Amino acid sequence: MQSISELLGTNGPLAKHISGFASRSQQKAMAESVAETLEKDGLLIAEAGTGTGKTFAYLVPALLCGKKVMISTGTKNLQDQLFHRDLPTVREALGISTSIALLKGRANYLCHHRLEMLEGRRMRPEQQDQLARIRSWTGRTRSGDTAELGEIPEDATIWPMVTSTTDNCLGSECPAYSECFVMKARKDAQAADVLVVNHHLFFADMALRDEGFGEILPGVNAFIFDEAHQLPEVASVFFGLNLGGRQIVDLGRDTLVELHLEAPDQDLAQACVTKLEKSVRDFRLALGTDTRRGPWAKVAESRVLVDAAEDLLATLVRLEEVLEPLAERGKGLERCWRRCLELQKRFGQFVDGSEQDYIQWFETHSRSFVLHMTPLDIHETFRAYVDKHRSAWIFTSATLAVGDSFKHFARNLGIEDARGELWNSPFDFSKQAMLYVPTHMPLPNTAEYTGTVVDAALPVIEACGGRTFFLLTSHRALREVANRLEGEIEYPLLVQGTLPRAELLERFRELGNAVLVGTSSFWEGVDVRGEALSCVIIDKLPFSSPGDPVLQARLDAMREQGLNPFFDFQVPQAVITLKQGVGRLIRDENDRGVLMIWDPRLFGKSYGRVFRNSLPPMPITRDVADVQAFFEQGSKQKDGQAVELTGVEAVTGETV
Repeated sequence: MQSISELLGTNGPLAKHISGFASRSQQKAMAESVAETLEKDGLLIAEAGTGTGKTFAYLVPALLCGKKVMISTGTKNLQDQLFHRDLPTVREALGISTSIALLKGRANYLCHHRLEMLEGRRMRPEQQDQLARIRSWTGRTRSGDTAELGEIPEDATIWPMVTSTTDNCLGSECPAYSECFVMKARKDAQAADVLVVNHHLFFADMALRDEGFGEILPGVNAFIFDEAHQLPEVASVFFGLNLGGRQIVDLGRDTLVELHLEAPDQDLAQACVTKLEKSVRDFRLALGTDTRRGPWAKVAESRVLVDAAEDLLATLVRLEEVLEPLAERGKGLERCWRRCLELQKRFGQFVDGSEQDYIQWFETHSRSFVLHMTPLDIHETFRAYVDKHRSAWIFTSATLAVGDSFKHFARNLGIEDARGELWNSPFDFSKQAMLYVPTHMPLPNTAEYTGTVVDAALPVIEACGGRTFFLLTSHRALREVANRLEGEIEYPLLVQGTLPRAELLERFRELGNAVLVGTSSFWEGVDVRGEALSCVIIDKLPFSSPGDPVLQARLDAMREQGLNPFFDFQVPQAVITLKQGVGRLIRDENDRGVLMIWDPRLFGKSYGRVFRNSLPPMPITRDVADVQAFFEQGSKQKDGQAVELTGVEAVTGETV
């Protein structure tokens, strides 16, 4: 039997089976550490820099350990990539038959019952066309996973009509239960050796939100979390409570459908649903006309809002009273009655505001709202779960450490006793990259700041020949930068929000000389290799918005505990986010590029060194002429020439 290092070596099965596979010492070291953790049921935090090959580093030992392993990823796209591409590739290379399964939340699977309920229902022409495509696909699909039908957008309004949620699923009482895709996926998951889920589904189980799924995880012997830096934020969502206007409206619409099927004579119930929709609209208007996020305490005393809340609660109570005697007419109406009870309880709980250790806040959208109760801290809850499941726990990402410390991440999850390992990127940043931090920058809170960012960026974009990601920390800055660049550059300009993200990225790759302007969704999970992306410009250090109600409550709580919220929370969070953005630049051993950060605090504040020490070791300059020479050097190197860079110093060797 070959060792883990031999399997990942230059003469190992992966090198022989996978085209372009490169054996890396960092990958082998990480794989050995993962294998040891799996064997000893340990706790491991593992940061692996870009290019390490962390996916194969945990997949090889996971497939060979002989335990039931759950792998959780940050997004459904990564989940699909793992299951459909990476796992089969490694399994085939190793010549083993370890069984694998994919499991998503129920809203990702076609529901036969809800599809049947749409028979004869009037809808828009676009939805009718999409419904016809879904019906045709239903006869071909084996999994019912809606991701298979890529021709219909993920956010299409037809999907909620043909998929179920925890609220509206009939469970074992559903007439189509025997052919349920969700139950089939769960059965496969229970039987598999390696199960692939995503963070949202994992925490849905932990929070006992997803009825029935909890029967799967107790059989797991090892947990591996990829993109683990997202875990604290996702956990906060699932350990809290939320209630959206859309949930209430969906209840009303589902009730109308079930009334039509099971109690068409009940005019009073139909009138209650009409009143419910009006109460939801009135409550939304009482929250103001703007789209915003804010603490509940700031609006809770408004007389208009108090009246609207009382009216909405009373309407829910009245609908529940009307539905209770009708519940015996059919399973659909019974489910609607129970949903109404739950939403009534949840809304009353929020308005009452008596829950301790929770942050109450709201967000409004153009036509809806969401009310949130978010826990101040989740580390005790998560730690209790780790202690309950005495298994191997492995957390990995390219961005978990601040400097060389995992203290921030470990504290957030209550796993301070975990072993921390850090493997730097195998790419030679000292030769492949350069950090440019201009001089004479205004402070970020000045009115002219974003304008000066564009002025400084223009010669960099020109030197690079386009080929740039312009990453911004706010939507306001995005709009200003996009407007300023329009007409100022000769290169194609792609702006977040004008097209779906996947389409923008595809166009960016195809054009080869474009400038893409984006905010948070382009800071991570984006992989553009080659010359098409040769420059990343970041407007400022990515501190969270000081007006965010959840952040403010957490900072206040930390002050009460005697902690320093800025250095103990805000700086570490911003460092990890910055590392994600920087990680877009060098994705391959042949990539070259310049990172420009326009923020005087990187050198003007003492904490700037914390950020600099967390970046890959690369030359640093304050002179745009060096940036121009860097790109000129890249061109001349192809012709066998060299260009000397002046005014450049290494960023290595600094200490906090």
